[in-house]
Amino acid sequence: MQIEGFVAKGYEPVRDAFARNFDEDLENGAAFAACIAGEPVVNIWAGYTDRARTKAWAHDTLVPVHSTTKPVAALIVAMLVEQGLLNYDQSVSAVWPEFGAEGKDQVTLGQALSHQAGVPGFLERIDTALWLDPPALSAALAKLKPLWAPGTACGYHAMTYGYIAGEMVRRVSPRSLGTILREDICEPLGIDFWIGLPDSEHGRCADQQLPRDMPDLGPITEAKRAAFFAPWAAPRTDAAWRRAEIPSANGHGTALSVAQLFAAFANAGKIGDMRALDPGIFAELTAPRINDDDLVMPFRMSWAAGVMINNNKIYGPNARTLAHAGRGGSFGLGDPTRGVSAGYVLNKLAPALQTDERGQRLIAALYSCM
Repeated sequence: MQIEGFVAKGYEPVRDAFARNFDEDLENGAAFAACIAGEPVVNIWAGYTDRARTKAWAHDTLVPVHSTTKPVAALIVAMLVEQGLLNYDQSVSAVWPEFGAEGKDQVTLGQALSHQAGVPGFLERIDTALWLDPPALSAALAKLKPLWAPGTACGYHAMTYGYIAGEMVRRVSPRSLGTILREDICEPLGIDFWIGLPDSEHGRCADQQLPRDMPDLGPITEAKRAAFFAPWAAPRTDAAWRRAEIPSANGHGTALSVAQLFAAFANAGKIGDMRALDPGIFAELTAPRINDDDLVMPFRMSWAAGVMINNNKIYGPNARTLAHAGRGGSFGLGDPTRGVSAGYVLNKLAPALQTDERGQRLIAALYSCM
């Protein structure tokens, strides 16, 4: 497999690990990038964007990164916290009164973004078209009774996280979360990442090869069923899904764009030459909010306000690294000790949650170079 792109001297083991994933037939198409202090040291891609293997992956191939979107959304929420429009300690219902129904009136923004709100999904059937209408889905979400006492436990809000974040932004800003991302960060810095993909960019998107199996979450509980296993737990991934703003699940980007955005987590809120967040607000965003056995994911999770803290050391050896994985294997990470950020995107999705062997191999190779 021909590996395209750029590798700085000393980072050749990353290219070797990337090639090995293809040699072992674990990939169809993929890309990986890493930055040090915001500057790329690796930006490579290979393979195909389609299942028939007729269209070569390019430097600007866009890939849906699924839940790797969540920390990007968290950065936008943090920007509004810095502007005084939101506050992590205020209740969600202070700006979204309807959310206070069924005993959720004391849920804070910080708790909601760290998966403590108790509403990981819908136990009762909903029309899956609601997922493509964020205001309507948010209205249905606000009515839910929590599946556990909010603030007492965490349970991964796989889809609903994004509707809470998006609705909170909508309530206090004339611009949507995806619009703020585009206008205030991505366009000024030339970062090719989108939450809400316009039709003009759909032709650059890689087709996805979905895994045959669901992830192994252990015994199925109500929380796990609501988040993942109900037939209505997520929408179809079609053109309408690409257009919709779903800040939990449908960011589209390149590996380089993920690495560039996650540089904020490696550099105390700085992305390239832009100070996206004041260091004090960055500290609030990334402060630990809960460390507990997750009620949905089969891991003990340490959550900040929208990003994982690497206590399990899944994303390299530094427990302070801030990271997130997406369905099928994508990930982004920002290591504040090394000043390194990385992004991995792919179109042959695997059922693994955070420990997909392809990504683990790339992370190990990257750290071996440092």
